[in-house]
Amino acid sequence: MRTSLPSSGYTVRQAAWVLGVEADTVHRAVRLGRLPVVRRRGRLVIPVNVLVRLLGSPRLGGTP
Repeated sequence: MRTSLPSSGYTVRQAAWVLGVEADTVHRAVRLGRLPVVRRRGRLVIPVNVLVRLLGSPRLGGTP
């Protein structure tokens, strides 16, 4: 069983699950430029360090 975070990052669906939001919310944040992504093998991937930072913030979108 794997217990560590993936080294490359999470897909949009995985990131949504980790953050506890809908995948559409993550897609919207990407589209608006609020969530940085990289392309890996044709998929949008959210880097692990971005998710760690978001988990420490009060919410995904909107103004702080």
